[in-house]
Amino acid sequence: MNPQKLHLKQHQPTSLALFCKVVDNFGDIGICWRLARQLEQEHGIAVTLWVDDLRSFQRICPEVAIDRETQQIGTVTVRHWRDQNGLFAPNDVADIVIEFFACDIPPAYIAAMARRTPQPVWINLEGLSAEEWVEGCHTLPSPHPSLSLTKYFFFPGFNSKTGGLLHESALQQERQTFQHDQAAMTTFLGQFGVTPEEMASLKVSLFCYPQAPVSALFDAWQRSATAITCLVPEGVAVDAVQAFLGQDAKAGATATRDALTVRVLPFIPQPDYDKLLWACDLNFVRGEDSFVRAQWAGKPFVWHIYPQDKDLHHVKLNAFLQCYTAKTENLIAFSLGWNAATKETVNWAAIWPLLEADAPNIAIMSMDWQRQLLANGDFTSNLLKFAETVR
Repeated sequence: MNPQKLHLKQHQPTSLALFCKVVDNFGDIGICWRLARQLEQEHGIAVTLWVDDLRSFQRICPEVAIDRETQQIGTVTVRHWRDQNGLFAPNDVADIVIEFFACDIPPAYIAAMARRTPQPVWINLEGLSAEEWVEGCHTLPSPHPSLSLTKYFFFPGFNSKTGGLLHESALQQERQTFQHDQAAMTTFLGQFGVTPEEMASLKVSLFCYPQAPVSALFDAWQRSATAITCLVPEGVAVDAVQAFLGQDAKAGATATRDALTVRVLPFIPQPDYDKLLWACDLNFVRGEDSFVRAQWAGKPFVWHIYPQDKDLHHVKLNAFLQCYTAKTENLIAFSLGWNAATKETVNWAAIWPLLEADAPNIAIMSMDWQRQLLANGDFTSNLLKFAETVR
């Protein structure tokens, strides 16, 4: 073997530690879990995922045991992140260390990073935004104030000036195969009680924060000229769903009023959530993880952005709507109303039919949007390439 190639191979990263503090219930751990699996499955990286909320993790990955300090989920090592400060030596440190969304990893782990030879690549994995300032901050170094360590900011994003979006190498083929198999979609939704009549209706998945105007939208859907089946995970929009059902919003509960049928689904593993997005005609998503997966689903979607003080999230919402190519004026208006980002009173009964009429065209445009995103490469590969440049 060429000595230079041998040298490069010996220094390729083989281990990675990913630290995740769950703030947005399922979005944070959802992103980290997808990243961990792809790092291991497609790149052969041994991943240790540190997470502080195993109960939220279990909702999207049923194999997780909430009472264990350390466990193997597939080939990913999962550690319950509590107060392990003071327990780390240099040989405990991975080749790449990622802190998700500026979480403060244990000081003792950082101290061990500084003593390790060679030192690890330290990355702060930031949240997704289409705001222009992200492009200027992507890959910027940040020297530690007292240790000989440098942390690098790495941003996902929607163009080549960022890290791109998370997607697995086989995702597009799996989606296309599933969406072209009507029997597979019928069987998948049938396990949740969806009937043949509901399969023929307009199928909508609903995942949102409690602030969403769900009750008003339900009222509009009941008066729709088109039959609508709304599939909502247990624990989402609880007040509005229970009011519509007239009973507890538990998994399996369902009711039909006029044109609208609402079904409560159990929380499902991530691969099944992808299939839910693929099988529905319109998807309401929230936060970051489901937002990204909706873009890969090739279907129209409405994004409920994570609320921030002083309505700073409206800036992020408008930045995305400006760059997003698979949109119409009606989708923009609906999205702004859904996020309370407009001063005008929203007439849901009037605006809903307009969005519904636009949906087929939006679905076609979303394919072009996907091609733009794919041209940026996948986030995981881009992250590893960057790590190689700073090792």
